[in-house]
Amino acid sequence: MRSAEWPKVSGVRVKPLTRSNGPAAVAAAGLIAALGLTGCAKMDAALAQQWMVVNFSPGTSAATALQVRTGCSHIENAPPLALPAKRTAATLVYDIRFDTTKASPANIAELQICLQKFPSVQGVTPQDTGDEGG
Repeated sequence: MRSAEWPKVSGVRVKPLTRSNGPAAVAAAGLIAALGLTGCAKMDAALAQQWMVVNFSPGTSAATALQVRTGCSHIENAPPLALPAKRTAATLVYDIRFDTTKASPANIAELQICLQKFPSVQGVTPQDTGDEGG
């Protein structure tokens, strides 16, 4: 066997690269690379999620928590996140969150000022996807 040849494996037929299948092979490799990069971009976007959780005083009612959510929902680039599908008084009070992924520092400051107008709000906890998990 010459050094430039691959060893022959019995039972495996290899079609040599020709003019007819060469462009198809290049296109397939390009498609696989593009799909891989798209997957990476989606993964990066998922890992870059940020939000602020509103912390309420003990005994805050669900109605008050919803008023806070509605009252500060106008802040640019910091919309409230969707409420949980199963809504109970407890989940509402602990699940008032605002998406700050695209928010500037000025947007975040405006959100904090808005939230401070409500006496039942004790503060906020900034979180990101790195805070999730076990």
